[in-house]
Amino acid sequence: MSDFSSLGLSPAILKSLARAKFTQPTPIQEKAIPLVLAGHDVLGLAQTGTGKTLAFGLPLIDKLMAQQGKPSPKTCKALILAPTRELVNQIADNLAGLVQGTKMNVATVVGGQSINRQITMMHRGNDILVATPGRLIDLMDRGAVDLRYTRHLVLDEADQMLDLGFIHALRKIASRLGTPRQTLLFSATMPKQMEEISQAYLTDPKRVQVSPPGKAADKITQSVHFLDSKAEKARKLRDILSADMGALTLVFARTKHGAEKLMKSLRADGYNAESIHGNKSQGQRDRAIKGFRDGKVNVLVATDVAARGIDIPGVSYVVNFDLPDVPDAYVHRIGRTARAGREGEAIAFCSPDEADNFLQIEKLMKIEIPTASGERPSAAVRPSARAARGRGRGGPRSGGNKGRGGKPQGKPQGQGQPQGQAQAQARSKPRTDAKPKVDAGGNASPKRRRPRRRNAGAASA
Repeated sequence: MSDFSSLGLSPAILKSLARAKFTQPTPIQEKAIPLVLAGHDVLGLAQTGTGKTLAFGLPLIDKLMAQQGKPSPKTCKALILAPTRELVNQIADNLAGLVQGTKMNVATVVGGQSINRQITMMHRGNDILVATPGRLIDLMDRGAVDLRYTRHLVLDEADQMLDLGFIHALRKIASRLGTPRQTLLFSATMPKQMEEISQAYLTDPKRVQVSPPGKAADKITQSVHFLDSKAEKARKLRDILSADMGALTLVFARTKHGAEKLMKSLRADGYNAESIHGNKSQGQRDRAIKGFRDGKVNVLVATDVAARGIDIPGVSYVVNFDLPDVPDAYVHRIGRTARAGREGEAIAFCSPDEADNFLQIEKLMKIEIPTASGERPSAAVRPSARAARGRGRGGPRSGGNKGRGGKPQGKPQGQGQPQGQAQAQARSKPRTDAKPKVDAGGNASPKRRRPRRRNAGAASA
């Protein structure tokens, strides 16, 4: 493997790397940095924990240092978009260390903080702005941000931005950016919509891929426990935590409510636990992550979105208390361990109603995750389970009468007949109890057609 000095970076950048004790580039850095320095648009694919931030950050800083002049008020020379506040702060912290001692500055724009303070900060102008799409749109609508002079755009964790519904925000932001510009898109996965995004925003991009999508880091040891209930999951989690009390353990729950409830139950049992999820304020989330990084908190219960910005090399265990609905999310989760060349362990809990999720994860990763306890579900479970759940990847739940988990609610229409057929028969039956209206002379009044009411059941079918 080459060193950073062979990638074409300036002496000033190499000095910053030496000060930060970075000695050798990761594979994604080795391949992407020369392409970015050469001015190409880049589409970078790499799993989490492989150093994507420096892969775009180092050449970006290098190019900006060579430019003359300060940024004008309300402008930024480079814009980096990331899906979560935690990831924005993580990126900014990494880049701020590299521009230390220079005249460049790195600013952040995220929700949950004073927008007036951010307006003041933008008025000074910034070299590099790292932002979440939602808050950036708010500032644009207030006239506090001018992107006409921005010539570098980075979309980091772009797949997660799509999952969170930021596609319309991306279109609005991109339409305000200056041209010509250099666009860099980095992602851990490459869904079909990502291909469309790359075609829309990147010009003749160079594709860099260092590992196939769905592949976990080599130094992650994976295992799965097949458990019958939440109570069994809770007992198994406590066994794991008690076996290595001092280790940093990241526990994933599916919902915000579930994460908070699990954290409180662990605290009640004497574990040093904290939680991060969408219902927490930015200050609470920052303090929880800092405590986890510093070792003051050794168990962090998180949801997927809140944990996307966690880059802590010391995480020893990742426990999937709940399996994610989207298989790609499993790869992101376990990528929180075994970072920076270290080893780590990923442990999954699988209940019977999660068997389909588990089989989809194994199919994506093209491996069979070793069984630590319990009975492995048969592959034959998958079609029926998926049909019962009535949903595709990341899509809304479907099925007219189905509630959470695919369980039927109420009696089906038509007593087993297809819903539409039962409604059609009901509409076609003549009314036998209706009496014709007559006028004062005893003549039947003409029948008036009543407006048809739209059947609520048919509308939802």
